[in-house]
Amino acid sequence: MDVGCHYIKHGICFFWNVLYLYAIPTQLILTKALNFKIMSNNAATTTGLKGQKVGKHMTGTREEWLAARLDLLKAEKELTRRSDEVALQRQQLPWVRIGKGYRFETDEGNASLTDLFKGRSQLLVYHFMFGADYKAGCPNCSSIADGFNGNVVHLENHDVSFYAISRAPLEKLQAYKRRLGWTFPWASSLGGDFNSDLNVSFSEEQQREGGIEYNYRREPAWKVQGIGDSMTKQGEDPVAQIAATTGTDVATFTRERPGMSAFAMEDGVVYHTYSAFARGLDALWGVYQWLDRAPLGRNETTGTWFRRNDEYGF
Repeated sequence: MDVGCHYIKHGICFFWNVLYLYAIPTQLILTKALNFKIMSNNAATTTGLKGQKVGKHMTGTREEWLAARLDLLKAEKELTRRSDEVALQRQQLPWVRIGKGYRFETDEGNASLTDLFKGRSQLLVYHFMFGADYKAGCPNCSSIADGFNGNVVHLENHDVSFYAISRAPLEKLQAYKRRLGWTFPWASSLGGDFNSDLNVSFSEEQQREGGIEYNYRREPAWKVQGIGDSMTKQGEDPVAQIAATTGTDVATFTRERPGMSAFAMEDGVVYHTYSAFARGLDALWGVYQWLDRAPLGRNETTGTWFRRNDEYGF
């Protein structure tokens, strides 16, 4: 069974919503709350605050800050309530029975999808971009993994099993995990249909003929210029730069995609309950949740800034 294909809506789809992982937010919630426009390099236009400009930002009194902060608090509470509503809606999706006998290679040996539950009733999977031809894992997924690595022990003590799953051979995954100091369970789906059925791995033919359906949309066919040029209109950078760090070219790199999926087991039957891709993973990227609360936000004006955790060269 091709899980998810029953729910695909066709249309034009940019790679990760035009490389969402590297996109620069156009406006921060704080900017809106303080009621001033994003400032250019040459001038600042304010509509709600008085005070002097420090660099590109305006200063104000503690009273002005508090008034603006209370406005922002209303927006934050509204966002939290809406997030709770969406979480409930997510849990109310219909479950789809898994009828295929997927097999995986794990640290404990060959395993079924049922085995990955480890006696629990729920299973969360992170679809980590590490293809069979990769020399190293995707640095974006690696940054996300730095965040969820410490969460596994808590999930496992709340009736939720967790696995990262990739198509690379298990030996590659184990070596990479040791290199970056991770302890989360990581399984290889090499040789099986799990990744393709969950719409996170694609063939060269699908790529060339416009058969990729990712994030519930169909992507355009591969163009001669390359995916970067045809999709971002900015050439293959930064995709080519990221691909190079995995030891691949753009075409090979983008035949794998990031995502997460949820499964439930009831009376010995496994069900697919949820999957998210592209910016649907944003909330799982822990470092960005912190950066969204920093004074300069994500501050990605210089392009891709993050590295694998052993590549910063302190």
